[in-house]
Amino acid sequence: MSKSEQAIFTNMCMVFDDSGRILVQDRVSKNWPGLTFPGGHIDKGESFTKSVIREVWEETGLTIKAPMLCGVKQFQTNEDERYVVLLYKTNQFEGKLSSSEEGEVFWIAREELTNYQLASDFEEMLKVFESDDLSEFYYYQENETLKLTLI
Repeated sequence: MSKSEQAIFTNMCMVFDDSGRILVQDRVSKNWPGLTFPGGHIDKGESFTKSVIREVWEETGLTIKAPMLCGVKQFQTNEDERYVVLLYKTNQFEGKLSSSEEGEVFWIAREELTNYQLASDFEEMLKVFESDDLSEFYYYQENETLKLTLI
């Protein structure tokens, strides 16, 4: 039995400032619409860290520095690929904020986040971004039922 498997790698970054604000994106995607953090696919051969810097810049116009890996989200796709989202956060950035075709980006106070329509399961993902005790958001099958656990 092979120990290798097909995988898709993506990233997401929580950019925050010293005033308690977070940068959010109102995604226009059909697959996962709603408010979330910027991020996207990691290109073949690309560094994980450089990919999140690139994705945040493409979607927000901001250049982030020192993104810190703070967790991972993973699940199996319908094609039996492991879909991995590397979760980062940083409060170091520069540039002029501008939206992209991925969706509008804007700053909000952290406590206002639940006043918005969030992407599916994003509120649960946020626990991994903000916790010192959690590092994984994991969907798994149990008796033909999809379940979620935070580890």
